[in-house]
Amino acid sequence: MPEGVIEQTDAHQPVMLQEAMEWLAVQPEGIYLDATFGRGGHAEAILERLGPHGRLLALDKDPQAVAAAERKFATERRFEVMRGSFAMLGAYVEQRGWRGKVSGVLFDLGVSSPQLEDAKRGFSFLRDGPLDMRMDPDSGVSAASFLAKAKENEIADVLYQYGEERYARRIARAIVHARKQAPITHTLQLAGIVSRAHPRWERGQHPATKSFQALRIFINQELSELESGLTQCLDVLAPRGRLAVISFHSLEDRIVKRFIRDQARARALKSLGKARRPARAEIIANPRARSAVLRGAERLRQPGTAQCRGRQDAGSDP
Repeated sequence: MPEGVIEQTDAHQPVMLQEAMEWLAVQPEGIYLDATFGRGGHAEAILERLGPHGRLLALDKDPQAVAAAERKFATERRFEVMRGSFAMLGAYVEQRGWRGKVSGVLFDLGVSSPQLEDAKRGFSFLRDGPLDMRMDPDSGVSAASFLAKAKENEIADVLYQYGEERYARRIARAIVHARKQAPITHTLQLAGIVSRAHPRWERGQHPATKSFQALRIFINQELSELESGLTQCLDVLAPRGRLAVISFHSLEDRIVKRFIRDQARARALKSLGKARRPARAEIIANPRARSAVLRGAERLRQPGTAQCRGRQDAGSDP
């Protein structure tokens, strides 16, 4: 969930749980994919709705999330977790012979509460820790390494493109100046540099919010992986299979909205309706839910398909 507000919550709470389950419309014997396990709140709800022959495959790049999944569902035979990116979901589905048979795919995008609250992961501008920001700490380049080597204009482009930070060039200039004095290796160190360079910010929002968001998205290639994962859903979903995506900022939501719109025009998907947002009661209970947007779609029957394998209703036409 995005760390756009100063308040923090202690426990991970799945966002828009009921709304996501409504749009997934879990079929008891269906095959489902949780593309972003996190701490398993949505996965647990899917399993509660599955019958004895239903299946759920969960994915996550974060080894801590995978370990949590293995502990939480150690005796659950209908469940399997894989450590990996949803940009590879097509391969994981193909390995199991599920191509074109998946009844629903759920994406809950962004960073999870446990990731934010673990200072050692380097996601938080409120807790001091190594400036890492990698969801998979065993691959890729850390935020500290990027900031140590990138040119000023490259840093500015990242802050502007991925954080929509209007003062990107000013902040990038301050980062380059600061690293000449000492390496930027910790989160509060960077947060301080950004705060001092930032002339103004939204009320109730930390001045480093957009910069940290931008670096996290860039370091983890979140937008390109989202585009890839969404495209692969067209191959894995069965006719009438459901896609549900929870996003937390405009860049993600824009990609999801455009994807569903374009695939609806191509008669590959049908939108499930207007975007949904969390109820007021949920926002009060979990402030991080306030920026969540849920969009959903249903896979249309492919030309030449003999029957709908994913979401048949008893007695209905295929």
